[in-house]
Amino acid sequence: MKDSFTIGKLAQACDVNVETIRFYERKGIIKQPQKQGSFRYYPQEYVARIHFIKRSQELGFTLSEATELLDLKIKDQAKCNDVLLKTEAKITEINQKIKDLKKMKKSLEGLANCCVDINQPLTDCPILDCFIDQRKNK
Repeated sequence: MKDSFTIGKLAQACDVNVETIRFYERKGIIKQPQKQGSFRYYPQEYVARIHFIKRSQELGFTLSEATELLDLKIKDQAKCNDVLLKTEAKITEINQKIKDLKKMKKSLEGLANCCVDINQPLTDCPILDCFIDQRKNK
């Protein structure tokens, strides 16, 4: 049992909570081990697996995409190009999100500039009026 963890110790080693481990089990990302006595003992390799998933998510990959990357890492026939293609697709997605966010920011700045009197009653708020007017135009 020296090279294995209870669920609480695994969660602690991975800096996640126990519910994350259980969620990963339900999603099939890790397999729930059989009980040995009163406890389930998780193998040491799960620490690296969970760290890989969490780091992938920090880089913008969804849980599903992170799992795909991990599966590629495990496959013997996978090539670096397989990971490169997924990484480039994520970069393209992020670039599109950045463009969208810049458009949203510009629109919000325009709305903020409509507000000339911060003490104006809410019923006459030009920002809220823009939301209502935009909905009517659709």
